[in-house]
Parts: sequence; C-alpha cells; structure tokens
Amino acid sequence: MFERRIYWAISAYFFFFFVSFAACYSLYSIWLSKSIGLNGTDSGIVFGLNAAVTLVAQPLYGYVLDKLGLKKNVLIFLGILLAFSGPFFIYVYGALLTSNLIIGSLIGGAYVGVGFQAGSSALESYAQKISLKYGFEYGRARMWGSLGWAAITFFAGKLFTLNPDYNYWIASGSAVIMLVIILGTKIDVSQEDLKQSQSVSFGDLRALLKLKDFWVLVLFSLGVTCAYNLYDQQYAAYFYTLFASKAQGSQVYGYVNSLQVILEAGMMFAAPKLVNKIGARNSLLLAGLVMSIRIILSGVVSGPLLLAIMKLAEAFEIPVFLVAIFKYLNENFEIRLSSILYLFGFQFSRQLGQIVLSILIGSAYDQFGFRKSYILLGALALLFDIISFFMLKKSDAKNVKSHVF
Repeated sequence: MFERRIYWAISAYFFFFFVSFAACYSLYSIWLSKSIGLNGTDSGIVFGLNAAVTLVAQPLYGYVLDKLGLKKNVLIFLGILLAFSGPFFIYVYGALLTSNLIIGSLIGGAYVGVGFQAGSSALESYAQKISLKYGFEYGRARMWGSLGWAAITFFAGKLFTLNPDYNYWIASGSAVIMLVIILGTKIDVSQEDLKQSQSVSFGDLRALLKLKDFWVLVLFSLGVTCAYNLYDQQYAAYFYTLFASKAQGSQVYGYVNSLQVILEAGMMFAAPKLVNKIGARNSLLLAGLVMSIRIILSGVVSGPLLLAIMKLAEAFEIPVFLVAIFKYLNENFEIRLSSILYLFGFQFSRQLGQIVLSILIGSAYDQFGFRKSYILLGALALLFDIISFFMLKKSDAKNVKSHVF
C-alpha cells in the first residue's frame, strides 16, 4: 500500500511538472517568432544557448542526484524555481531578448535549461531510482508526465492566440502544486541507501571516462537522439506556415501536439513490455530507426495532414528511448551511478549535439527551407544509428528488481 502511495505521488509530480514544462515550451518557437519577432537564425541562436546552459546543468544534476540518493532536495528545488515561470517569461525574458539577443538567450537559457530541460532529465533519473526501490515500472510513472503535457497542450494553442501570458501563469500554478506534492511525500532513506550514495565521488566519473562502452553510449546519444530535439525546435514555426493564418496554425498545432502526447502516454505504458521482450539495446536501435525515417519523411511529404502524422509518430520512439536507456544503463553499468550516466553520458551528449547543430540547422531552415533540412537531419541520424548497431554493447537482460505493479 505504501509503495502505491509513492507511485501515485511521483506520478502526480510528473503530471504537474510536464504541465508547467509544456505551458512554457510547447509553443516556444512560435513565441520566439511571433511574439518576439525572431527569424530562424536568431531562434537557432536562442535554442543553441539554451542547450549550452543545459549542457552545464546536466552533469551537475547527475552528480548531485547520485550523491543525494533518494533525498528529495532536487525535486523541491524544481518546484520553487518553476513557481516563478509566469513572472519570468512575461516580465523578464521577452524584454531581454528584444534588447540584447545574446544576454537574453543566456539568462533565459539558464532558467529554461536548469528548470525544464535539464530539470526534466533530473526528475526522470530520480523517478527511476524510486521505481527500483519501491518496485514499480518507471515507464508507468513517466506516462503521467506525458498526460500532463497533453492536458495543457490541448488548450495551449487557443490560449496563446488569446494571450500567451495565460500559459505562463498556468506553469507557475502547476509548480506550486508540485511543491505541495513533494513536501507531503515521505521517502524512506535507509542506511544502505545512504552508504551507497555517499560512496559516489568524482573518481567514479574519471573511471567512467576510461570505459569504451561509456563512449559508445555518448556516440549514440550525440549522433542519434539529439536529432529529435533539433527536429522539434522549429517544427511549430514551420507547421503554422501551412495554414491561412498563424492563429489557425497555432491552434491546430496545439491539437496535434496534444494528440501526439496522449498516444505517447499510451505507448509509455506499453513500452516496458516491448523493451523487456526485445532487449534494451535493440529497443534503442529500433527507436532511432523510426525517428530517422520519420524525420526524412517530414521533408518528403507535403501538406499539414501528412506533416502532422510525422509528428504523431514521435509517440512510439520517445517512450521506447526513455524506458530502454535506463534498462541499458542498469544492465551495463553500476546502478549507483545511474544519474551521472543518464544526465552526463546520455543527456549531456544530446545537448552537446544541439549546441553544435542548432545554429547550423536554424541557418539551414532559412537558406534551404524546412523540407531539405529535415531530409539532411534524418539521414545523419540514420547513419549514426547504423554505426551504433555495430557498437552498442550486447548484454543479457536481467531484472534489477522485480516489479510489484
């Protein structure tokens, strides 16, 4: 019974975190182009600098999480930080971007990167630790995050056309609820848990850097998974150009994004069975293949309907990536270093790819158009997925801990 209460508390935290995240970020590229007036290249700079700050935050989160173990400090910090989403976006961020793009991008990147982008990865890693201790599938708790994203994006497009500020106040309100949930949840931290977390040191990080399998993981993340974020960055800005008005495009995009995340939530529930059946390594490769083909086809198809279908295909790959990566890490590395591995080895590499490629892709959108840029991006991801087929470690699946539900 206690285990179920923990499951529902973490699931509720996921739900309201992603409500807050989506309220600020699902229409981010439209906000930058329509409300702030940035072109594709300038938006690429913003995304690139956002990724740069996230790059720094992720390994720090990883070390802190492994050092704290099951303590709730990081989740409390996220709740407090995101409670200021509304005032920051409404009164600070937009004004900074219009007065000085670089300074605005750096300050905004610090908030978006630490609070949302690196913050979501930190939450996912913490939830995975909790799922191992209390015997539930991580994917079924993370599913509620997808439902939270879907719940707000269904209304976000329409709210944006009325007043973008409405979304940002919703983000702040959701963060307050997050804070109430986590402060009211008791996590049992045993002496064994404390001993395991206190044993983590910078020496462990140095040891990881000497492992070939660690660098193979970095290659996969850098070459394959970062393409997902690059595709999504300015997808909304492209999608609404296919409609008679930006307002109509923004509203329809909100519906498409909401449907995609609802489907994603369903797949998040089913993903553990798929990953357990075909293995973590094969699941990562399969998700990379689906993603690559989807991005390439986004450059081939025409019209909003077919482009929307390409967006909906994300509902398969994201849950499989998220469930498979933790199982892959648990099978091939020390569990006590799971946060460092996920946030540094996997997410850090993905953000590094974004920093290098965001400005280039943003410029490609302006020079060659979205369709040619998508074909190039998808082909690059496919190439790295093929390389990873020969390099990712094959391992016998093992149950780190049996799940009770």
